[in-house]
Amino acid sequence: MELTIFYDSACPLCSNEMAQLKSHDSEGRIQLEDLNADDLAERYPMLDIEKANTILHGLTHKGEMLLGLDVTAKAWSLVGKHCWVKLLRLPLVKPFADKAYTAFANNRYKISYLLTGQQRCDSGQCNMK
Repeated sequence: MELTIFYDSACPLCSNEMAQLKSHDSEGRIQLEDLNADDLAERYPMLDIEKANTILHGLTHKGEMLLGLDVTAKAWSLVGKHCWVKLLRLPLVKPFADKAYTAFANNRYKISYLLTGQQRCDSGQCNMK
C-alpha cells in the first residue's frame, strides 16, 4: 500500500468519494480505513482519531501523515485520475483551497444532506460500491 486513507464512513459524500477512488485503484495502491471501526485505535495507535474526524488523514508507506487536500491530491494522483486536484496545491491557491476544505469538512453532514438528502449513512455506514 502506498497510501492509507482514514475516512468517515458515516458521511455520505466521504463514502461516495472513497468508493469512486477505489473503483479506479486497479493496482491496489490505496487502503481505506473507517474512522468508525472499533479496532482502529489498536491498529493505528499513532492516529489521533478525534483530529482525523475533523480533517482527512492519510498515511504514506514511508510513514508520513498527510492532511486534508494533500491526501486527496496524493490519492487521485496514485490512481491517475482528477489531475486537476493538483492545482489546489499550487502555492497561491493552497491557502484558499485549504480554508474551503476546512469549511467543507466541518460541515460535511449538512452539505451531504443538501446534496444527497442524506445527512448520515444508514446504520452509520454507507455501502461502498
